[in-house]
Amino acid sequence: MSGLLALLDDVAAIAKVAAASVDDVIGQAAKAGAKAAGAAIDDAAVTPKYVHGFSADRELPIIWRIARGSIFNKLVFLLPAGLALSNFAPWAIPPLLMMGGAYLCFEGAEKVAHSLGWLEAHPAEADAESDDPAHLEEERAKGAIKTDFILSAEIMTIALAAIPKTTFWMEAFTLAAVAVMITVAVYGSVALIVKADDVGLHMANTGRLGLTRRLGEGIVKAMPGFLWALTAIGTAAMLWVGGSIILHALHEMGVHLPYESVKQAASAMASGLGGPIGALKWFFTALMDGILGLALGLILIPIGLKLVTPLWQGLPRKLS
Repeated sequence: MSGLLALLDDVAAIAKVAAASVDDVIGQAAKAGAKAAGAAIDDAAVTPKYVHGFSADRELPIIWRIARGSIFNKLVFLLPAGLALSNFAPWAIPPLLMMGGAYLCFEGAEKVAHSLGWLEAHPAEADAESDDPAHLEEERAKGAIKTDFILSAEIMTIALAAIPKTTFWMEAFTLAAVAVMITVAVYGSVALIVKADDVGLHMANTGRLGLTRRLGEGIVKAMPGFLWALTAIGTAAMLWVGGSIILHALHEMGVHLPYESVKQAASAMASGLGGPIGALKWFFTALMDGILGLALGLILIPIGLKLVTPLWQGLPRKLS
């Protein structure tokens, strides 16, 4: 009997350790995922365009296919690559972060330039001319998964840099948790956004109560503005996160002046205004990071449009 009790005590102890490990993984994954918010918001803002023009019954299957491709990219390609970098070439992480941050700055600045009329809209892709809905769906899904690969690489790299140095398996499980959490959050949100107008239209047409019908009409009317706001928030987040990543990466590489200058300027402005110092310091830091991101992105636009984008568009769409 005493042996059985001892065994149960051991099992209980192991269970406590396992539960603590799970809590650590989820906690670290949540913190790391928060660092990747800019890229995740951009992902959610970009994806709805890939189902535009399809019948309502094909929207969710297309989103599900893109989500499957996204989680496959993260877990099969990007997670092993990230772990290899962390354990065998940690010196490569800051330069990769700078590349990801520069891409975020470029994307954000390009959207700002388009909205201000400084750049022409992108020409329609060739596959948009297809009369075959099945072929168009295939091409759209592949294109979305290829674009998602870039954003997923940014998310996983940012998350990897935010994870405290622990054991190999803890890093692996934490990165896997980040991959799953981000994918569910992004594509769950996209599914809700895409179907919101259909739900609103159904409520407006079939609601038994006047309140229900008015609520449905309100949802339908609000969706264009909501999508615009989501795009604006995503753009601001890209510029802020991109600028912040570059400053932190430079700081990690021994170039401290830009990071310290922003930090000191934010502290001085927050102290000068009084009030909640912590919140004001965060706001001014984010504002200056965003301004830096916008400036760098505008510089990178010619390079991105003339060199990087043509090279990327020329790659075969095999990431799905």
